[in-house]
Order: sequence, then C-alpha cells, then structure tokens
Amino acid sequence: MEREPPWAPGESPRLFPKGRLIHHLALAEEWRAAERAGVYERSTRGLSLEQVGFIHASFEHQLAATHARFYVDAPELLQLVIDPARLAVPLALEAAPGGVELFPHIHGPLPIDAVVAVESYP
Repeated sequence: MEREPPWAPGESPRLFPKGRLIHHLALAEEWRAAERAGVYERSTRGLSLEQVGFIHASFEHQLAATHARFYVDAPELLQLVIDPARLAVPLALEAAPGGVELFPHIHGPLPIDAVVAVESYP
C-alpha cells in the first residue's frame, strides 16, 4: 500500500515539515542512561548510533509495525516523542534497504532536550 509522503507538495523530503513530531522506541534502561549522559546514542534495539550511522525514528502511524518487528518481546519499552526543530543534526526521510516507505532518520546524537515527551509503550 502506497502512502502519501509526509511532506506537503512543493516541500523537499529532506526539509522536515514544521511542527511535525517524530517518535523513537527505546528500552527504558537505555533511556535512563541517556538522561544521565545528556544525550541518546542508540540507533535501534541492539545497535548504537556509531554502528548504524543514524538513529531510527518513526512517524506515529509507523510505531505499531516497528514495535511488532523489533520490540515485541522487549522489556520496559518507552516511546520518545521528538521535536525535530530542537535537533542540531541532520534529519532525513529515507527508506529502509529494499523498502519504499520513508522513515525519519536522525543523523547524529539525540539531545535529551529534543525529547518533548516520554511515554510507556505500548
């Protein structure tokens, strides 16, 4: 099923729509460590930012599929709600290898103050 792109007509997919929030699923233990350090550097479950080169994020409608694919058996999972306007690193909309659906990728460390809400998930 093809979805409409998450940007408005005339906007570049590399320029993120103003006011649109993104989400990241994080293991609670890793998030607590990031709070102490002041920065979050996990790409996805079991992989660091350094290993992958970016932090995987999702739009809200993509969270359930991300959870089912990577985190269904994860202990204490949190949903980080991120304001892209608070990022000092590039944010790109990119497809997974072999895929067509675009996901937001944060190309650098996530500062704690860019996270505007932390919620239990699911």
